[in-house]
Amino acid sequence: MDYKNAGVDIEAGYKSVELMKEHVKGTMRKEVLTNLGGFSGAFSMAAFKDMEKPTLVSGTDGVGTKLKLAFIMDKHDTIGIDCVAMCVNDIACAGGEPLFFLDYIACGKNYPQKIATIVSGVAEGCKQSGAALIGGETAEMPGFYPEDEYDLAGFAVGIVDEKDIITGKDLADGDILIGMASSGVHSNGFSLVRKIFTMDKETLNTYHEELGATLGEALLAPTKIYVKALRSIKEAGVVVKACSHITGGGFYENVPRMLPEGKRAVIEKASYPIPPIFTMMAREGAVEEKMMYNTYNMGLGMVLAVAKEDADRTIEAIKAAGETPYVVGKVEDGEKGVTLC
Repeated sequence: MDYKNAGVDIEAGYKSVELMKEHVKGTMRKEVLTNLGGFSGAFSMAAFKDMEKPTLVSGTDGVGTKLKLAFIMDKHDTIGIDCVAMCVNDIACAGGEPLFFLDYIACGKNYPQKIATIVSGVAEGCKQSGAALIGGETAEMPGFYPEDEYDLAGFAVGIVDEKDIITGKDLADGDILIGMASSGVHSNGFSLVRKIFTMDKETLNTYHEELGATLGEALLAPTKIYVKALRSIKEAGVVVKACSHITGGGFYENVPRMLPEGKRAVIEKASYPIPPIFTMMAREGAVEEKMMYNTYNMGLGMVLAVAKEDADRTIEAIKAAGETPYVVGKVEDGEKGVTLC
């Protein structure tokens, strides 16, 4: 009896690392001091010594049951983007610049090419956010996961000067709310998605005119990464007063997280186009409108608040970064919370 007979192939682990190295190489920053395969990743902080009060910010998350669709469709090259996005968008919400990322893949059986494909998506997400992929772990766990399934999670660290942390404390009555378009469902609410639609290849591979894609393509569209857009806003000289990443819990849970006591967000539902995937989900699943806004991003992956006089500059900066912005509402004095009208 040996480890391989017990279900763990050490050689497959070595091959996975070799296959993913080329993808990881493209994410490197000059601050990275170690090579992939060591026991830890080292990252120099020397470049940030001129900040008044350099402050580390972090984020960790997984992809959730969206992975089930990747299993059914046998498509694993974009799911890593989702993993990175869920972490680095949270860092960007605090005003931080993502520095480095680590991933964790747990699987029933290590298929080196599949693992490398997953990591290629992680590397792409890191490139989009400017984060270095400095390490990770692939755990082969036979008997715990089915052979063809895996879980994927990640952890990111960023930096911000303490004075530049986005807290919402300076929000004022009349500040403008600007939303950035999402790519679709992103990485939240897939337990409900899987109840609405039959989860088989035939259903997911069916083309829908209203989506302009197959159902599976629309649902697997990777989560938008908004790091460059927020950096562009900062470089335009705009102070973002508050910022919310619209993830699980939709508008009703996430928008109030950026508000101080005594301030209310008023969002006009007709101020931007709702992607057709959400209209289809509400119709096919008979999901009430409030539940849709309480579960999904409904077409806005991030909402931020700026002073009224900065609205136009913010819109232009977001467009310059390749994202689509909408003026979606305003901040008012009142009980902390969000009104959708």
